Amino acid sequence: MKLRLGIDVACRAAHQASLADEQGKFLWSGRKFRTTTSDLQRLWSMLPTGADSSSITIIMEPTRNAWVPLAAWFRRQGATVVLVPPEQSADLRDYYCKHTKSDRLDSKVLARIPLLHPEGMHTATGLGPGDTMRRAVKLRSNLVKRRTSILARLDALLELLGPGWHAALGADLANKTPLRFLAHYADPHVVIRLGRARLSRFLTRHSRGSWREEKADQLIAAARETLDLWADGLDFPELADDIAIEARLALQLTDEIKELETRIAALLDKADPGGIVCSAPGVGPILAAQILGRLGDPNRFDSLAAIRSFSGLVPKLDSSGLSGRHGGPTKSGDACLREALFMAAEQARRSDPSLAAKYHRLMTETGKHHNSAVCHLSTTLLTRIAACWRRSEHYVIRDVDGSPLTPEQGRQIVANRYTVPTDIRAARRTTSAGTGRRHKESRSAPPTDPSTTKATSLPPS
Repeated sequence: MKLRLGIDVACRAAHQASLADEQGKFLWSGRKFRTTTSDLQRLWSMLPTGADSSSITIIMEPTRNAWVPLAAWFRRQGATVVLVPPEQSADLRDYYCKHTKSDRLDSKVLARIPLLHPEGMHTATGLGPGDTMRRAVKLRSNLVKRRTSILARLDALLELLGPGWHAALGADLANKTPLRFLAHYADPHVVIRLGRARLSRFLTRHSRGSWREEKADQLIAAARETLDLWADGLDFPELADDIAIEARLALQLTDEIKELETRIAALLDKADPGGIVCSAPGVGPILAAQILGRLGDPNRFDSLAAIRSFSGLVPKLDSSGLSGRHGGPTKSGDACLREALFMAAEQARRSDPSLAAKYHRLMTETGKHHNSAVCHLSTTLLTRIAACWRRSEHYVIRDVDGSPLTPEQGRQIVANRYTVPTDIRAARRTTSAGTGRRHKESRSAPPTDPSTTKATSLPPS
């Protein structure tokens, strides 16, 4: 007899479990337990006597990270663990009882899902967030985003000092030399007192000789310009302290990211010793680890279409009768995976003629904008990487006729054949008119165009 144990996983409260047979009849429901060995053993002992562990399916939602130790424990007992998307169980719960939501009801719904949607029962084989590389690449992605936001704030603070500081330090504040300078000498008074000789020695030491006296002269000139601009109208020491905090945070994150990338490279060598994922164009060690870590073993999927669906890059479909249309990507998969695929596809189209030809067609004939076209390439690149992994073969760059090419030959062909005209690229831009995310004109401002509606007379007062 097959048994289905539906578990509503809680992060802080007790979990609730309901047990049903293969016909959907409940043997018991609403049993509470926590993630402790004693509670789990007590729950396991409630199963019918003589039940084979291989015939027991555990069904639960991937609630944060609380499901990971539960899945690992039940797998050690010989049970099959299935993870169900929360929206899927929520829709089924609304069908059963639209106006009631409880942990007990959720566990009963999960136990009955195999009856109503058997094709959606996908066995969970990995540890999810417990997997080292999967967790490491996500952490790196988050740290990079944090550093990006810090650098944006730092850039905004430098605007208070004047444009000369941006010109002297350069547009890329992510380099360690400008960050170290700003961590110590963001006050223009301090820069001038420091002098050309000492400032040159500081820059030479921290930049390994790439910044010397010329850069020191530019910074001193920017400091003098700031003092002339502001006079005594700005509290420079307080502003320098704020800038120093942001610079130190950016430096610390840079060091953490570098150390994390070393760990990720070692994990990738262990997971992909043959370098199959890295052989794809546009995929370096970091993106390869991010793709493989967030995707998991490609062999666990039934088909390449299932891999594309897992990524969330496949388009939505709304079809009924004779009408139907495709929408944007479902985004139902892993966002970190999509991020890596998008960045890889953006680089791969520059050296792979087959991808470049598709990108050129989408931009010039189909009318897609850049981001949409690259999303299409992302699914193609993911499919090819997964196919190479299944065949244990390296990715081979080919022309549209199938002949193999070197990366240099591919880049030359792309430049000669598949360059999108400037006017078409400008017409396909996704940004609207204006200088930022919001239009300059107030929403409450009166319209400037002549009215197209007839005026109505006001009633007498």
